[in-house]
Amino acid sequence: MYLLNRAAKIILSPRTEWAVVATEPAKIGRLYSGYIIPLALIGPVCAVFARTAHAHSIFLGLTSAVILFVLELLGVLAVALVSNALAPSFGAETSLTQAFKWVAYATTPHWVAGITKLIPVLGGIFGLVGSVYGLYLLYLGSIPVMRVPRNNATAYTVGVYICFALAITVIGLAGALLAGAIAASALLWSAAHR
Repeated sequence: MYLLNRAAKIILSPRTEWAVVATEPAKIGRLYSGYIIPLALIGPVCAVFARTAHAHSIFLGLTSAVILFVLELLGVLAVALVSNALAPSFGAETSLTQAFKWVAYATTPHWVAGITKLIPVLGGIFGLVGSVYGLYLLYLGSIPVMRVPRNNATAYTVGVYICFALAITVIGLAGALLAGAIAASALLWSAAHR
């Protein structure tokens, strides 16, 4: 219930929810297990169902999903580390836990939009909408969670979002390359064992 409550509140009433997030204690491991992992699974699982429904290889679909999922988990950590490292330059609080909460909860709409991967045409559109709304959530959460001065909030958010966009691009490319390499290996193995 916590997961659904937090996701709904961060999406529907972010101003009040960021104030709650800012003061609550958190542990990175608990955020992963209780929030990030379940939400990050939505997109990959829906993508697998969409691919297998369209007669693609189940093995390749599962492989791509696992790679995407792992890279999503690493991406949250990478962006939180960068956010924390950039914090002093913008007068924000330096706290990996706060940065981690900030990035994880701001990524919520991206993960929730993953359900639209069941219909591939919609997946890209809603993924973009989720990412843009995530930028807005980053901005809203920067002041209460990272305690960045209001006059630096936009610059800090944009700096972190650029890092976020780069991380997503690298994650996507790495995932595609890795999935392609695995697919090629599987095809070669299959051809060699006929």
